[in-house]
Amino acid sequence: MSEANLNSDLVFIKLGGSLITDKDRAETADSAMLSGLLEEIANIRKNHPNLKLLLGHGSGSFGHHAAKQAGTRAGVYTAADWQGYQAVWASARCLNQIVVAACQQAGLPELAFPPSASVVTKNHAIHAWELEPIKCALAAGLIPLVYGDVVTDLAIGGTILSTEDLFFHLGLALKPARILLAGEEEAVFADFPQNQQPLSHISKDAEKAAYLQGSASLDVTGGMLSKVQLMQKLCRQLPGLQAVIFSGRNPRNLKEILDGKPIGTLIS
Repeated sequence: MSEANLNSDLVFIKLGGSLITDKDRAETADSAMLSGLLEEIANIRKNHPNLKLLLGHGSGSFGHHAAKQAGTRAGVYTAADWQGYQAVWASARCLNQIVVAACQQAGLPELAFPPSASVVTKNHAIHAWELEPIKCALAAGLIPLVYGDVVTDLAIGGTILSTEDLFFHLGLALKPARILLAGEEEAVFADFPQNQQPLSHISKDAEKAAYLQGSASLDVTGGMLSKVQLMQKLCRQLPGLQAVIFSGRNPRNLKEILDGKPIGTLIS
């Protein structure tokens, strides 16, 4: 597969859950940060009218608490599990509705595609997802919006897909030129949690030991590790794709990365 197969006008942007919510307060959005990011995206669209965007967002202080309590990602089997599944769905949907309202306020023509309504997995891997509505939305100049959500699983009842899981599947189908993952951390650090050694570049072929070390807790390291490895895998399958992990605390970073400024960690 050559670089020419990529859609040079298509960019995926993820707004991390920890970035757009108050992680210290359950189910509390950071409305000012969210609005600032979306206003910057609106300005980017004005300056680049041919640019096509697909947005995603994480759950932050919304879905994660309910998901951890219910253990939903591991599978849904009992009546109690299904009650937990529904609680995770409701929490994730609550944040999505906040994001939808903020998009409208910023003048962004988004169209939400809840994974719980359309995605089926089998042992955590996406088994079926009808993407024609998303493709039509992009062709019409709208902005598809996806987010981490519960989904039906043919083998284990149900599970949870992260935004990166969704981006991986969508990336293979839609072939974006760039994927921008905006979070709290300014980059991937070789020495997390000391955070004194930011990595400007990670090769798509690099082994884990080459870019992620230190004594971070399993949850934190696992989250970043999974994110990096998924993007590496996608870059291997889509030569020429560039994925960037960076801080969205300064919304201006979005524009500067699109303009080619080296910010955060580039995976390619």
